[in-house]
Amino acid sequence: MRAIGNLLWILMGGGLMALLWWIAGILAFVSIVGIPWGRACFTIGTFTFLPFGREAIDRNVLTGRGDLGTGAAGFIGNVIWFVLAGFWLAIGHTLSALTCMTTIVGIPFGIQHLKLAGISMAPIGKTIVTVEVADAARRAFAEKYVDSLQR
Repeated sequence: MRAIGNLLWILMGGGLMALLWWIAGILAFVSIVGIPWGRACFTIGTFTFLPFGREAIDRNVLTGRGDLGTGAAGFIGNVIWFVLAGFWLAIGHTLSALTCMTTIVGIPFGIQHLKLAGISMAPIGKTIVTVEVADAARRAFAEKYVDSLQR
């Protein structure tokens, strides 16, 4: 089912948006200063190309610890990203979502585009994993949080 969803996704605008992510990544790498953003562009571009069965999750939820991208530096990086490229990618995903949602069959694809629009606004500090890994990480994070409250 995921393979069929991903194939239809490519035809419903996902391939074009993945290409735009990869172009943004190339431009970021060319600037040298933008290499951290370029890395995120290629990761999310690949996710955009084949999104069904995978999910974006915060790295600190997955690993249980913070890192450079999930702290203050990541926040500043996301602000810079939003101003330079994130806003435009979010608009592209939103327009693609509206286009997909004009048909009943396209509604799931439109919802996926809206999720990607949210990710495109702040990609630093996120990683892409399977849906099953994301669920397990969230459960473990929630259990750890509840344990900390009970102490």
